[in-house]
Order: sequence, then C-alpha cells, then structure tokens
Amino acid sequence: MKWSALVGLVFAGALMVYGAAELPSFGSATSPPSTHVSPRYLERAWDETRAENQVTAVIVDYRSFDTLFETAVILIAGLATALVLWPDHREREP
Repeated sequence: MKWSALVGLVFAGALMVYGAAELPSFGSATSPPSTHVSPRYLERAWDETRAENQVTAVIVDYRSFDTLFETAVILIAGLATALVLWPDHREREP
C-alpha cells in the first residue's frame, strides 16, 4: 500500500513540474496578464470606477466579490480559532 502511494506522489509531482515548466517567468512583460489585463485596468480604471488610485480600483471595484469572499474566509477562520482556543470556565465533572 505504501509503494502505490509513493508512486502516485512521484507521478503527481512529475506532472506538476512538467506543467510549471510551461509557465511564463515571474514578472515577464509578455505574460497574458501583463499584455491583456493590466493595460486595460491601467487605461480604463478612472473612467469605469472613478477611483483615484488604480490599486484601489482593482481591489475594490474589479475584484470586489473575490476580495469579499477572501475576507469572509479569513474572518470565519479567525472565529473558529478563537472558539477552539476559548477557555472553558465550567467545572468539569469527574
């Protein structure tokens, strides 16, 4: 059973390395986000959002649902952590 897991792990790792080899290099000016998405945001941010800061326009206006859900996940994780670590003040029965 352990050998099959090891073989599966090596196979999955090889697939990930093969897929990552096709990705553009970090910060590449010719990557799809740099050639299609970023210029549109930079050119149309003021006309579409009326936000003076382009970073604010992207985070608050263009990606608002994504940011909202990320914030909700962080809030729920924080609440769950607080509930788990909350001290129990009730007396325990023997």
